[in-house]
Amino acid sequence: MLEDRRWGLFKRNLQPTLTLWSAFCSFGLCMAFLGPTLLDLRCQTRSSLKQITWVFFAQNFCVLVGTIIGGVFKKTFSCSLCALFVSTLLISAVFSIIPFCNNVIILAFVLAVAGLAMGCIDTIANLQLVRIYQKDSPIFLQVLHFCVGFGAFLSPMIADPFLSETNCTQNNLTANGTSADLTHIRNSMIHPHLINETDIVLTNNGLFISNVSYAFWIMALINLPVPVAVFFLMCKQGFGGCCSKKNAPLLPAEELPSELQMDRLSPRQEKTLHTKEPDSLSSCLKTLYLQQAPCTFVVVHIVGAIVLFMTDGILGEYSGFVYTYAVEKPLYIEPRVAGYLSSLFWASITLGRLASIPVSWKLRPATMVFINLGGIIGTFVLMLCFPASVVCLYVGTGLLGFFLSSTFPSMLAYTEDILNYQGCATTVLVTGAGIGEFALQMLVGSIIQSPEADIFLVCGLTFGCLALLFYLVLLLVHRLHNLQSMTGPSKTPTISESQFSYQS
Repeated sequence: MLEDRRWGLFKRNLQPTLTLWSAFCSFGLCMAFLGPTLLDLRCQTRSSLKQITWVFFAQNFCVLVGTIIGGVFKKTFSCSLCALFVSTLLISAVFSIIPFCNNVIILAFVLAVAGLAMGCIDTIANLQLVRIYQKDSPIFLQVLHFCVGFGAFLSPMIADPFLSETNCTQNNLTANGTSADLTHIRNSMIHPHLINETDIVLTNNGLFISNVSYAFWIMALINLPVPVAVFFLMCKQGFGGCCSKKNAPLLPAEELPSELQMDRLSPRQEKTLHTKEPDSLSSCLKTLYLQQAPCTFVVVHIVGAIVLFMTDGILGEYSGFVYTYAVEKPLYIEPRVAGYLSSLFWASITLGRLASIPVSWKLRPATMVFINLGGIIGTFVLMLCFPASVVCLYVGTGLLGFFLSSTFPSMLAYTEDILNYQGCATTVLVTGAGIGEFALQMLVGSIIQSPEADIFLVCGLTFGCLALLFYLVLLLVHRLHNLQSMTGPSKTPTISESQFSYQS
């Protein structure tokens, strides 16, 4: 019966669901191309390694800003679609423009724009999918985040045939840039501020020779159907303009939940239904305060964001620095072999998200989060027990990616379920995850070259334990929140934010 209901919801919302999934493929496509192509872009812009690595900061910081900006467009589904259309179109435009960026400052600006688009897609796609499916959203969120992994897996594969195997500026000193050296440098681009430029000899003088432009143009063409799909959805919904006041329902009137049918609403509820929804993260939190929401209602937002701050921080710091840990003592893995660790990590994330789709039909999101956090901690303990084992590092990398893969969508579904799909949980959680991925990567990068060889794994274990600790706090707050709702009149908003997306 449950499966029939979910399948019925999916068929009724097939076009918007597939559109949101395809938008997340754009997100993944844009997320993973920079590392392997950065050396060619360095030659294209004729910049130093120190200068070119600022594009990482520009993109990652603007992804964080974009996640916050994405909350501004959640007022109506029409606003979200307009923002989604512009964001996905910008990604194709960025891919098309990158080959013409011959200055590192211009390149950083273009990638900053891409970062803003990626952040908006992240917030909007998660928010709208939760709005559409609500209590049935976990499995659809798992598919959504599988699409990110698929895009991130596809992007380096497209770029690889067009990457330079030797120094892409050709002159008499080309012999100094061997293929093996460039492989080591290219793999090091994922943690650029650790590069010792005195050990790297690359020249900016000579003729620039690279075919990487074709890779960007291919990715632009592959991504182009996504904004087209968003545009068709906009036309189907009947939006005459961006952020129009009229909002077509995603579900037929007879399929709407009973509390959303206008003939069953009280006058007070009708007034609340047409009240302006918070447009941003700050105004959303302000609204919760003005409506005198119970303290547990607010604490769930905060603790949920902290858990994702830790888990997405682990994802960012591990993917960024596992290569550095592998090529340094005590492992001293050959650079070319160590380069496969990042590929293994992202491949296991993609596989884990694929496997979590059928699992989420049977397990509750709360159970999946607990299993994931326990697996993350157990994996780091295993690698710390055998710090000099190459096999253990590869096995641990695969397991860590697998357990991290479904943590975000499961945590998002669980938190929204606690709050009965009220408040602004999706915006808060996406923002918290973005801050964690950015901040913890910077933190680990500043201490990874300390004398203690296993500091990298200790940091991961510490973040994992903190995530589990705050998750246990969330379970306690969930119980208190339920008790408060049962023993007294609820002071939470009477109309969930999902209702605004179904206004007619």
